[in-house]
Amino acid sequence: MEVLRDFAHSEPLNPPTRPSTLAPATSVPAAAAAASTHRALLGGLSPSKPLPPLTVRLLHGRLLRLDLLADLSHLLLRALFSSGLHLHALSLHSLFPDPSHLTLPFALNSASRLPNPLPVSEQLHARSLKLPSHSNPHILTSLLNLYAKCGLLDRARGVFDEMRCPSTVSWTALIAAYMNAGRDKEAVAAAREALASGMRPDSITAVRVLTACAQAADLDTGEAAWRAALREGIATRLFVATAAVNLYVKCGEMAKAREVFDKMPEKDAVAWGAMVKGYASSRHPREALEFFFAMQNQGVRPDCYTVADALSACTRLGKLDLGRQAARAVDWDEFLDDPVLGSALIDLYVKCGSTWDAWSVFQQMRKRGIAVWNKMILGLGTAGHGKTAFALVGQMEKSGMKLNDRSFVGILCSCAHTGLVKDGWRYFHNMVELYHFIPRIDHYGCMVDLLSRAGLLQEAHRLINDMPMKANAAVWGALHGGCKIHRDPELAKHVLKQLILLDPRNYGNYIMLSDIYSNSDRWKDAKKLRLDVKAKGVKKVCAYSWVVFSGKVHEFRVGDKSHPLTGQIYKKLDEFGMELKNMGYSPTTDLVLFDLEDQEKEHILVPYSEKLAIAFGLLSTRPGEPIRITNNLRVCTDCHTAIKLISMIAHREIIVQDNSRLHCFRDGCCSCNDCW
Repeated sequence: MEVLRDFAHSEPLNPPTRPSTLAPATSVPAAAAAASTHRALLGGLSPSKPLPPLTVRLLHGRLLRLDLLADLSHLLLRALFSSGLHLHALSLHSLFPDPSHLTLPFALNSASRLPNPLPVSEQLHARSLKLPSHSNPHILTSLLNLYAKCGLLDRARGVFDEMRCPSTVSWTALIAAYMNAGRDKEAVAAAREALASGMRPDSITAVRVLTACAQAADLDTGEAAWRAALREGIATRLFVATAAVNLYVKCGEMAKAREVFDKMPEKDAVAWGAMVKGYASSRHPREALEFFFAMQNQGVRPDCYTVADALSACTRLGKLDLGRQAARAVDWDEFLDDPVLGSALIDLYVKCGSTWDAWSVFQQMRKRGIAVWNKMILGLGTAGHGKTAFALVGQMEKSGMKLNDRSFVGILCSCAHTGLVKDGWRYFHNMVELYHFIPRIDHYGCMVDLLSRAGLLQEAHRLINDMPMKANAAVWGALHGGCKIHRDPELAKHVLKQLILLDPRNYGNYIMLSDIYSNSDRWKDAKKLRLDVKAKGVKKVCAYSWVVFSGKVHEFRVGDKSHPLTGQIYKKLDEFGMELKNMGYSPTTDLVLFDLEDQEKEHILVPYSEKLAIAFGLLSTRPGEPIRITNNLRVCTDCHTAIKLISMIAHREIIVQDNSRLHCFRDGCCSCNDCW
C-alpha cells in the first residue's frame, strides 16, 4: 500500500481553516447541516455538471466536522472523481479501514485517470481480494476498465471471466476495451458471445457492438445486434440508428442503409454524412450528391469530411461546377487549414482539367499534410506538367516534409508522362535504397507505364514477369497502351489474354483483342471470340457520355437522336467531318467485331457518344470556353484522334474524363501523349 500511503500524505485532508460559506452556523441544527451537505453532494454527481474542485474540498471538511464521512464516503468519492480530484479520492480511499463495493469502484475509476495507473491498479486489486464484496460486478467491471486503460487486455479478460453473470455494463466494458485497443475482431467475438448469452443491449451497448462490427466488416454479427436493438425498442434512437447505417455503409449494403435511414425519426449530420460517404465510396456518386444537397435543404450543415466525400463524388462525375457549389458549404478558411478538404478540392480541379486552379488552392493552403503534397505532385504529373512536379518535389524536401511511398507514385507517374526513363529508374532505385520503401504494385505499374510509353515493351514485359507480386489489370493495361502506340500486335494479344483472365466479364477487353484479329484479317478468330463472349454471357456495356450545362446533365449514347438539339448536333458533326477529311483524317476502322466494308464501318463510327457530347458542348458554350465531357468507358482510338483535331479546329480546350484517366485536348495534342 506504499503508493496509496504516499497519496494520503500528498494532500491535506483536514478541513480548511478559513471561513467557508458552506460551513453551517452554530445555530443551525446538525441534522439540517447534514441534509444540506447530502443534497450538495448529490448535486455534484453528474459528470456533465460536476461541482467545482474547491467546493468538493470544502464539503469534505464539513463531513469531517459533522462526523458524516463514514456514511457519505461513497458520495464524496464520486464527487471527487467527477470533479477531477483523483489523487484526493485515492488518498481518502486509502484511509478507509473497510472499503465497500460502493467506494472501491470510484477509487478504481480515479486510478484509471492517472498518467501511470498500473502500480495503483495492482495495489487496489490486491486490496479488493481481501474484501467479502470482491466478486461484486461493479468492482470487477471497474477493475476490467482499469486494466484495459493499462493496456493489459489479458488481465482485463481474466477479471471479466470471474463474473458469474456479467451484466450488460460489463459486456459493454469488455467490448469497448478491445475496440479501444484496436482489436476489432476480438471485440466482435465478445459481442457474439454476449448476444448468444442472452444479453439485452442498452443504447450504449448497441452502439458499441454495431461500431465494432462496422470496423471489422462483420455484417452477420452486426445484423444480430441490430435485431436485438429492434427487440429492445431502442432502434429508433438517433445514435443507435446512425451506428446501424454506418454498419451497412461499411459493409457495402447501401439498400439496407437507406432503409434504416429512411425510418429514422430524426437525422443529424453524422447520419447524413454516413449516407453521402457510403454512396460516394460505392461508386454511386449521383446518389451521394443527392443526399449531400438534400441534407442542406433540411437545414443540416455538413462537416468537412462530408464535404470531402461530396467533392469526391463530383470528381468521379467530372462535375466541376457542382463541385464548386459543394465547396461553398464550408468557409474557405477551412479548406486552407484542413488537409482533407484541401486535398479533395485539389483532386477535383486536377481531374476536371483545371490544373492551375488546383495549383492556386495548393499555394494558398496554410496546412499542407503529406497527402496534399502527394495529390499536387500526382496531379501535375498526370496533367503533363512533369517539370513542375519535379520542382515541387524539391520544394517539398526543402520544407522538411519527408517523402512517403505515395510520393513516389506521383514522381514515377510524372516520369512516365514526360518520357524520362533514366530519371524514373533513378527514383525507383532511390526509393528502395535511400528511403527504404518496399515497392508496391502501384510503383511497378508506373514503371511499366514509363517503359511502355518509351517503346521499351520487352523491358516492360520482363519487369512484369520479375515483379514479386502478380500483376493486376492496371499493370497489364499500361503495357497494352504501349503496344497500341508502338504497334506490337503479338505482345498486345498476349497482354489482352492476361486481361481477360483477370477480368473475364470486361467486354472492352474482348473488343480490343478482336481489333487485333480484325487488323490481321483473322476473321475466323474474331468470329470464334464472339461466340466465346456469347457463351460466357458477357454483356456489352453501353457507352455513354455526358456534359453538364447550366446545372443540367445532358447524356448521349452511340447514335443517340433523343436530344432536343439533335438536328443541330448532327449538323455540327457533319461540318467537322468535312474539315477533318480535308485535314486527311479518316475514321479508324479497327474497332469493329465483324467483317464489314470500310465504308460501312466509317458510317458506324461517326456518331460516337463523345463526339455527340462535344458537338453539344460547342453549340451550348461561349467561344473559348473549355468543354468538359465525362465518359463511362475508355475513349476509343478513333474518338481520341478526332477530338485532338477538333480541339485545334475549334480553338477549344476539350477535357474528357474516361474510366481510365483524364485527357486534356489542346491545340491538337492530348495530355496523355496518346497512351491510355
